[in-house]
Amino acid sequence: MASDQTWISEGDDRLRLAEDLRRAVGTFVRSIRTQSDTPTNSQSETLSILDRGGPLSVAELAARRNVRHQSMRLVAASLEENGLVEKLPNPADGRSQLISITAEGQAELSRSREARTRKIAALIEERLSDQERQALRAAIRILDRLA
Repeated sequence: MASDQTWISEGDDRLRLAEDLRRAVGTFVRSIRTQSDTPTNSQSETLSILDRGGPLSVAELAARRNVRHQSMRLVAASLEENGLVEKLPNPADGRSQLISITAEGQAELSRSREARTRKIAALIEERLSDQERQALRAAIRILDRLA
């Protein structure tokens, strides 16, 4: 399915480049996640946030992921059902609970990161020449600057 890019005016190379980058990175991330059989983006992002930031409420997780509270509740419930997170009492508010990553969740997050890294490494080995690898290193430095 072709994307509708009519909002990009003719000759606006910056917007065209930005759209091409957005599309390519998104396609790449989804492809690697699928090929490495790792959790969905919502699950992986949520585990990463909890791993870096410690226990958070569903509302705080939703805000950090920029999703609706209800959507975050569903993701948290799925992660809890799989033993990847657990609910803890919120010491600041006895009416609410915090979501915390479990040891199993940390292991899953680590396994997923390693699986994706290994898949990317295999693709680099299989498909890129030495010259293309150098270009990729330069592109990574540029992407880091944009971030």
